[in-house]
Amino acid sequence: MSYIPITQEEFALRRHRLMAQLEPGSLAIIPSATERLRNSDVEYPFRQDSTFFYFTGFHEPDALAVLVPGRPDGEFVLFCRERDREMEIWNGYRMGPEGVQAHLGVDEAHSNEELDELLPALLDGCRQVYLPMGHDSGFEAQVMAWIEAVRAQARRGAKAPETLMNLNPITNEMRLYKSDAEAALMRRSGVVAAEAHKRAMRVAHRATHEYQLEAEINHEFAWHGARLPAYSAIVGGGANACVLHYTENNAPLQSGDLVLIDAGCELDYYAADITRTFPVSGRFSAEQRTLYELVLRAHEAALAQVKPGNHFNQPHETVLQVLTEGLVELGLLQGEVAELISSEAYKDFFMHRTSHWLGMDVHDVGRYKTDDGAWREFEAGMCLTIEPGLYIAPDNESVDERWRGIGIRIEDDVMVTIDGHENFSLGVPKDPDEIERLMQDV
Repeated sequence: MSYIPITQEEFALRRHRLMAQLEPGSLAIIPSATERLRNSDVEYPFRQDSTFFYFTGFHEPDALAVLVPGRPDGEFVLFCRERDREMEIWNGYRMGPEGVQAHLGVDEAHSNEELDELLPALLDGCRQVYLPMGHDSGFEAQVMAWIEAVRAQARRGAKAPETLMNLNPITNEMRLYKSDAEAALMRRSGVVAAEAHKRAMRVAHRATHEYQLEAEINHEFAWHGARLPAYSAIVGGGANACVLHYTENNAPLQSGDLVLIDAGCELDYYAADITRTFPVSGRFSAEQRTLYELVLRAHEAALAQVKPGNHFNQPHETVLQVLTEGLVELGLLQGEVAELISSEAYKDFFMHRTSHWLGMDVHDVGRYKTDDGAWREFEAGMCLTIEPGLYIAPDNESVDERWRGIGIRIEDDVMVTIDGHENFSLGVPKDPDEIERLMQDV
C-alpha cells in the first residue's frame, strides 16, 4: 500500500490555522527536540518533537520556530544550526538557514547564533507569547531571558510582552483531528505493524526466548521503512503477560503458554499500537481459549461503540459490562454484575482503561473531557485504540489454579469516520481459529 508523506502545503495550512487562533498582538515560539546523550559520546537515536514537526516538517535538532501573525516581513521565522562542513563530515548533512528557506516554506531563516539578538526584536511590541509549557523548564527560562532583554530597553521605547500563554491546548486540539494525509500514514503504519505481528505468529514455533519474537517484529518494521518502533515492545510469555508494561523480553518461551505482544511501528512520525495474544505452541488450551474469547467479545462490543455521537468512555463501559458478566459466568467473580462494576471488583483482572488517543505520539495529545467534565463525543478524524484485556496473576489464590498466570490483551487502532470507524489493524487476525490456522500454515 502506497502513501504520500505530509506536503509542505499541509504544513503551511497548519501554521495558518494555528496563527488564526492566537490572540491579537501575539506570537508563538515552538522549540525542536535536542539530541540526548546515551553514554560517553553516543547519543540516543534522534526523534523530533511531535508538535514542532507537526508545524514545520523539519527533522533536525536544536531549532526554533517563531510564528508572528501579520508580520510584514514574514510570519514564519525559523532558527537552526549553521552549515558546518567538518561537523557534516562526521555527523551528516545539515540544511542550514539557506536550505530551510529554500525547501520548507520559511519566510525568514537565521542561525542559532543570532537568537539572542533577533528574538528580543521579534518580542518587542508583542502583547502575549504562546509557548508549549510544562515540558522544558530550561526553554521557558530562556524565553524569560529574551523578554527581560526587551524590558531592559524600555527607556528606548521597547515594550515587552505582558503575558505568557500555554500553546498546548491549541496545538493538542489540532493534532487530535487527523487529515486525509495523516490518516493515510496511520493506515500504512497499521499495515506494517500488522505484518510484523503475523511474522511473530508464524515463527513462534521455533522461538526459544521472548527477545527472538521482538527481533522478528523489529525486522519487519525496518524492512518496510519504519526504522524505529513507536514505543518499547512488550513481549510477555506466560505469566509475564500479566505485567502490563513488561519490557524485559528476555525470558524463555514455554510451549504451553500464551505470549502477549504489544508492539507498533512509527512511520514518518505516525504510530501504530497493536496487541495480539497467541499460543506459543500454535494451539490454545481450553482455559486459554475460554478467557481469550471473553476478551474478544468485549473487544468487538467496544469497537461497535466507536462512532460519531457516542462519547469516549462508552467503549470502556461496554468492556466492563461484557468482562464482568463473563467473569461471573466463569465463577471468577461472585455477585451482582452492577454491584461488581460499581465496586470495581473487576480490577483484580482488568486494571487499565480501554482506550487512548493515537497519532504522532502513541499516547497522543487531546483532551478526553469537555470543560464541564463530560466525556467528549467522538468526531470524524479522531484516532484511538481499543484494548481490553484480562490478567490473572500467578499468585491470585482467589481463583482456581488452572486460570492463574494467563494474561490476554487484544488491541486495534481505529479512526472515527462520518458513519462509524475504520480499523487500521485488521490485517492481523484476532479470531482464535484464524490465529491457529496462521500459526500452523508454516
